[in-house]
Amino acid sequence: MAKKPDGKNTSGRGQRDLKVKVKSARGRSNSSTRWLQRQLNDPYVARAQAEGYRGRAAFKIMEIDDKHHFLVPGARVVDLGCAPGGWLQVAVPRVNALGENPKEPVGRLLGVDLQEVDSLSGTEIHVLDFMDDGADDKVKEWLGGKADVVMSDMAASSSGHKQTDHLRIISLCEAAAYFAFDVLEEGGTFVAKVLAGGAEGDLQKLLKNKFTKVMNVKPPSSRSDSSEKFVVAMGFRGESSGD
Repeated sequence: MAKKPDGKNTSGRGQRDLKVKVKSARGRSNSSTRWLQRQLNDPYVARAQAEGYRGRAAFKIMEIDDKHHFLVPGARVVDLGCAPGGWLQVAVPRVNALGENPKEPVGRLLGVDLQEVDSLSGTEIHVLDFMDDGADDKVKEWLGGKADVVMSDMAASSSGHKQTDHLRIISLCEAAAYFAFDVLEEGGTFVAKVLAGGAEGDLQKLLKNKFTKVMNVKPPSSRSDSSEKFVVAMGFRGESSGD
């Protein structure tokens, strides 16, 4: 049977996308079945596996940075809730963390999480609750100074109630923002995941007081049926900026 260069049939039969269907199994809810089927058919999941990334979320920070360019050679970056490490993987070559380009400054990458995360060349990863007292001082000590970028792909555990989950992730994002205020260098960038839902107004106001530019971004790799988006705040005004 003749085939095109991309491997698709050129027979007279109409072509159709082949999707993996997952049968409901005893003990598996309909929602988990739908989630599993979506994962198996997600092109970003397949691409992450093919390219060696630790998760599809790697493409989100890749696409955000391709547009806003904050992961630059020499940057000092803190990744909050870094597990499984996909965002750090993307950042390693972009900040020149391994020093592979001798003509560019070498960046520093620090990941923190509540759980152990497999080591990754070019990064330093610690088990830490960033909301603990003194966590900001520990991070600055490990980093050797203040950060140029604080980024977070954290999400609170789902309760199954949309509005509750929205409020939880906004609260988590606000906590990450206050942490960023303590560790960012003037001119720095804060990137964090939020969920659309109506309660993010106070967060936007807070960030606009602290940064010169605040944007909401939904990268192509973020699922279209998800309320997920990312806030990108650039040009940190410094500790003396208003609350």
